[in-house]
Amino acid sequence: MAQIESLFATRLYRASVNEFGKIDAAELEKSCLVIAEDDEAGQDWCEENGYPGYTSYASLSDLPWRFPIFADLVAVLDKHVAAFAEDLEFDLDGKALKLEDIWINILPEGGMHASHIHPHSVISGTTYVAMPEGASALKLEDPRSAMMMAAPTRVKGARRELKPFIYVAPQVGDVLLWESWLRHEVPMNMAEGERISVSFNYAWT
Repeated sequence: MAQIESLFATRLYRASVNEFGKIDAAELEKSCLVIAEDDEAGQDWCEENGYPGYTSYASLSDLPWRFPIFADLVAVLDKHVAAFAEDLEFDLDGKALKLEDIWINILPEGGMHASHIHPHSVISGTTYVAMPEGASALKLEDPRSAMMMAAPTRVKGARRELKPFIYVAPQVGDVLLWESWLRHEVPMNMAEGERISVSFNYAWT
């Protein structure tokens, strides 16, 4: 009898950010909005680059120093990333994965983040601060797509592990982690309110 097995798994980690420590969601949201309002360099970068809404990615590299809530968040994220690295069975040679950068995303109605990867990191992720009704899910792409030039499409209703794209609809307080080579995007935000999240990269140093 034929045997069929799944190979080369792509893992996705999902948990409550508070599983490893209490993060005050209201304080985190307020901090994100205050930073966005005060960060003129970030606002200018977004305007110059046609970036919808606001991101601190190109302007601020010291959020944990500026606001204690971000230092608390990083302490919690360190534990989530360590748990995911253990699941992935990484041989870290006695070293831990360390935060490389962390930034705020505020996506207004009609805004989107195009498909991309984080090539210089090991684990990337996002925790979700405000997700009004209708806010975009996270869209993940099968990393083999570029090699499937002659393959037919999958049938409607194909098993989840065979779909070319997976949509994950996070809740406020969720943290999602994935390996940084996994291509992902945020489709157009159809909510009237702002979709607020905090994204981050961890590197092996």
